[in-house]
Amino acid sequence: MGTWELKYSDAALKDLDNIDRSVRRHIIDRLEWCAEHFDDIIPSPLHAEWKGFFKFRASGWRIVYDFDSSHCLIKVHQIDRRDRVYK
Repeated sequence: MGTWELKYSDAALKDLDNIDRSVRRHIIDRLEWCAEHFDDIIPSPLHAEWKGFFKFRASGWRIVYDFDSSHCLIKVHQIDRRDRVYK
């Protein structure tokens, strides 16, 4: 199908601004990889109050996103350390 488009919420952009430059680069690289290969991966759904969202891992960081398959759009909502992201 091809590359999906990545969009970032204001909260996700703020999260990225608060992350060290080298780690931020790693997270962005992983997200770009995800967009390029999204048709080949199985999204990992979240539950409870996070129902409707999915998670993606970048080392010790978690990315919370949702997607719109009709527009090939992945929207990143939150980026944080694994131990803090769901709190």
